[in-house]
Amino acid sequence: MRARIIYNPTSGRELLKKNLVDILSVYESAGYETSAFATTPEPFSARNEAERAARAGFDLIVAAGGDGTINEVVNGLAGLEKRPKMAIIPAGTTNDYARALHIPRNDLIAAAKIIEKNQTIHMDIGQSITQKQMSYFINIGAAGYLTELTYEVPSQLKSVFGYLAYFVKGAEMLPRVKAVPMRIEYDDGVFEESASMFFVALTNSVGGFEQLAPDARLDDGKFTLIIVKTANLLEIFRLIAKLLNGAKHISSPNVVYVKTNKIKAQTTDLTPLMINLDGEYGGDSPVEFINLKQHIEMYADVDLIPYDVEEKDEFADDVEEAFLRQVEELTGELPENEQENNELKNSYTNDSNEL
Repeated sequence: MRARIIYNPTSGRELLKKNLVDILSVYESAGYETSAFATTPEPFSARNEAERAARAGFDLIVAAGGDGTINEVVNGLAGLEKRPKMAIIPAGTTNDYARALHIPRNDLIAAAKIIEKNQTIHMDIGQSITQKQMSYFINIGAAGYLTELTYEVPSQLKSVFGYLAYFVKGAEMLPRVKAVPMRIEYDDGVFEESASMFFVALTNSVGGFEQLAPDARLDDGKFTLIIVKTANLLEIFRLIAKLLNGAKHISSPNVVYVKTNKIKAQTTDLTPLMINLDGEYGGDSPVEFINLKQHIEMYADVDLIPYDVEEKDEFADDVEEAFLRQVEELTGELPENEQENNELKNSYTNDSNEL
């Protein structure tokens, strides 16, 4: 059997490159004749190599890097009739996909050794179709002003500051959040009113939050569609607090939360929305999302993947309270009306300029 490791040499402070010999040894010991390919700055480097290796008959493709590298490798394999197995070695900032698969995120060698358990799961992936492009995604499709955070934060800033980079950019973007008229069709209904953003989730881990879609299954052929109706900053803050407190956001009247295999989304005033696919720009609305059930066989720590909603953390109430207290400290008293909400937006504009 042959394995091809496709790795981003700049991920994880170049730790992949420094540990490559040991990583190769792990797969050799598992019975794979293993070689490696370092991605280049050229567009679609990882995607093209993944497709080439698959067509050349490799049995296993290992995506080593951040979620972007994994996304590219999946895009190279997903359109093929015969697809090799995949494994991942996470070395990015958030590593959402590795978190969902319960692959070690702070130890590259331990992540590679997941193959020794010889456990795989046939993962659902998403297909996104716009007027100008077709792409695949592994974790999240989204649209709306706050969802632009992930591709507006420069990669160098993410590497150095991690989550802090998102908070800095978020302070700049909060004044731009607004609700737009949308029409979103899904399996059992249609949403046609204003919303500030929507998420199409394949796993439970998005942007480091493990409870955005708490009951997401990795192989059931269903997306979790989450529509956020409100653009009011106070209400968004409270939704985040509820998310932190045992995923209570899913029962909020400001949220639509459904399971579906297909989704069509557009604005009713035909204003294009930028589509976010796994943190990268994926074209403009209108867009169609299709769930490709059990499309990629992926090595994972299957023993640890939950198939029921996990019990609420005993400290969840404290986390919610602490978050709201921090918001109050930043903003003064929480706003109760639209005028105070606008004042809060202005205060964030001034704060982001100082940053």
